[in-house]
Amino acid sequence: MGTVYRKTFTKPLPAGAEIIVRKGERLARWKDAKGKARTAPMVGDDAAEPSRMTVTAGTYTAKYRDGNGLVVEISTGCRDADAARRVLAELERRAELVKAGVVTAAENAVADHQATPLAEHFAAYLDHLHAKSASQMHRDNVRRQLERLAAECPFGRLADLGRDGLEKWLAAQTKAGMGARTRNTYLAAATAFANWSIETNRVVANPFAKVSRADERADCRRKRRAMTEAELVRLLDVARRRPLLDAMTIRRGKRKGELAAKIRDEVRQELERLGRERALIYKTLVLTGLRRSELASLTVGQLDLDGPLPSIVLDAADEKNRAGSTLPLRSDLAADLALWVKVREQRHSGDAGAFEGVLCLPKTGVPHSDRLPADTPLFNVPSGLIRILDRDLKLAGIPKRDERGWTVDVHAMRTSFCTMLAKGGVAPRTAMAAARHSDLKLTMQTYTDPKVLDVAGALDALPALPLDGTPADRREQKATGTDGNFRQSVCLLAPTLAPKSGERSKAGSLPVNSAANDGDDAGPASVDANRYAVKRNNPLTFAVNGLHEERATGLGPATSSLGS
Repeated sequence: MGTVYRKTFTKPLPAGAEIIVRKGERLARWKDAKGKARTAPMVGDDAAEPSRMTVTAGTYTAKYRDGNGLVVEISTGCRDADAARRVLAELERRAELVKAGVVTAAENAVADHQATPLAEHFAAYLDHLHAKSASQMHRDNVRRQLERLAAECPFGRLADLGRDGLEKWLAAQTKAGMGARTRNTYLAAATAFANWSIETNRVVANPFAKVSRADERADCRRKRRAMTEAELVRLLDVARRRPLLDAMTIRRGKRKGELAAKIRDEVRQELERLGRERALIYKTLVLTGLRRSELASLTVGQLDLDGPLPSIVLDAADEKNRAGSTLPLRSDLAADLALWVKVREQRHSGDAGAFEGVLCLPKTGVPHSDRLPADTPLFNVPSGLIRILDRDLKLAGIPKRDERGWTVDVHAMRTSFCTMLAKGGVAPRTAMAAARHSDLKLTMQTYTDPKVLDVAGALDALPALPLDGTPADRREQKATGTDGNFRQSVCLLAPTLAPKSGERSKAGSLPVNSAANDGDDAGPASVDANRYAVKRNNPLTFAVNGLHEERATGLGPATSSLGS
């Protein structure tokens, strides 16, 4: 048979408590939050004992054997002994059902969690996410979404979780104007919580498993566009100059708007350094595909600029997919970063006025010195980077939103990165690896802007399809005179290739004759043409004719490869 009892435990004396002796027993006396006098026996009878007191729990605990024969203790939550005994009786009845095989142990465990408030389950789930090394931002978003669902659906306990309540809420949010992607994030948070509840034997099945996701393509509120190369060049230039321009601009008076404000030399150097940092932030985002949070996590020690392939080592804890990556760097970006680290070293050593001199250093890999700790942030990425970018776009004359309604923001730098890879002819699988995506569709569809791609130029790769049925190579041979009638073609080409009368033939003007005669008198033109026809796989085209004309006039290069 089980039993119910109140647990006792020890705790330190509350603030302001005094020790008294009553009937030979040492007691602690204090006033609680309501001002009521309270007493509790002290631990031990010796005054040398630590100042701790014995406290009895306010609720009863049930102690019994569960369905597996194990002794367990469960808080009943009851302050009355009779109520606690009724709870114990229910627990023992369920244990007997488990022994008899009427219910499973998992189903019995689910019943233990039904009366627990949902907020306590949320707290346990967030602890689980923290143990999985989920970022603080992700945990905050999940907590906010779950608490809103619990308040508005409404869900008070696990037994209240249901498909109908969530679908009604999602439909109401659709009418209120919430985007499809935002609704899907709430659904994903609820589904993940329910899956965790199954794993921890809190529920038997996921009540949200059959709730349909919203179509994000049909209700896309924001599409990011890629910037062109010309726009990126203007953006970097403006980002580098704008901090100083803003400081030099007069804001009031008759000269409002003029660049005439006086600035001290040390302030000017600091503004130039700030502008260079912002431009380098943009450049790093565009040429690496890093996310803003990933860039903000980078430290000087994560740069590897001395090896054969300069790279950035991204820690798993700072990457979105928690995998960790080594990102190769372009040589020009590696040189800029090495230069920037040198600037940070000089500022760290107190040489604040050495910025101009650093810019004249050779652009080679310069490792950070011991004077700069390895955990020093590489960049000071401001939290309001999106507002800074908007001002830079405006000054550079770059529209934030194009005619399609696609916008430019900080994450659009990643779109520019993937789009430039596709425009440069990089293989899709390679672009997917560079972007660190797990799905090729994400790289090719979401992060590739078709407007920037040279679709019209790609059509030149298609074959020529004449309507008269003549093969393209036959038409080319007829046009160049290489269709097999060598004598006729030589007659047509002879006036062009032959040297003018009265002039000595220049070296390289007729390389076929020179090679054929090997120093002897020139033979018939038809013989030379036949010897030259050894290059049958590369018919004489207009480009090759132009090459011979350049050699004959002495204006072109002396050698060429017909196989190119």
